[in-house]
Amino acid sequence: MMLNFLINPNKFNILADIIFKPLLIIAFIILILGLILVYYSPLDYQQGLTVKIMYIHVPSAWLALLTYAIMTIYSIVGLAFKIPFSFIINKAIAPIGAIFTTLCLLSGSLWGKPMWGTWWVWDARLTSVAILLIIYVIIIFLNQTFESREVKEKTVAIFILIGSINLPIIKFSVDWWNTLHQPASISKLSSPSIDISMLKPLLVMTIAFSLIGLIIAILRIKAEILIRKRDL
Repeated sequence: MMLNFLINPNKFNILADIIFKPLLIIAFIILILGLILVYYSPLDYQQGLTVKIMYIHVPSAWLALLTYAIMTIYSIVGLAFKIPFSFIINKAIAPIGAIFTTLCLLSGSLWGKPMWGTWWVWDARLTSVAILLIIYVIIIFLNQTFESREVKEKTVAIFILIGSINLPIIKFSVDWWNTLHQPASISKLSSPSIDISMLKPLLVMTIAFSLIGLIIAILRIKAEILIRKRDL
């Protein structure tokens, strides 16, 4: 199977060794390009320079959700098909998801202060993202507990599945409740409400953040594979 590297640690290591250096170069180039585009992107007529926080906040938010979605999928695969590599993935990328979630909350707070007049409100979107961070922290904590690896991995996977209930709440919170947080500016079902001059740097920064997250994930997954082999 062509996608064996997604469930086989040996195949993953082979592919990771091949693509790692090119990924570093590509990520660096795209990040520099993204920063240049952000620098020359126009100011918002209401938010002024503050709008540029968006280029950190939005990619971080997307990747916080994407990371958890990946963990959810691997939890299902690991529990249903008893594939150990699934649990390695979960343990490796949970801290990455926590970092993106923290970055999302911090940048959102910096963005919210001049716009809303406060660093924090118990808004539906903000609260559900804060809950996501708590869930990530609990997952990281659970991965450090339990003497039995099998019990630990199954417990974490089940907790991840339970926590995945929060994902649609985060996604649709701005539609289900009256919140200060603006609705999505980009949708598959409609044209983006964001101007193309801002959309381009936003997409480039999202790609850059994604590649950086992938690079860190590769390093952490390779390290977890080594730890697992050592402990066998």
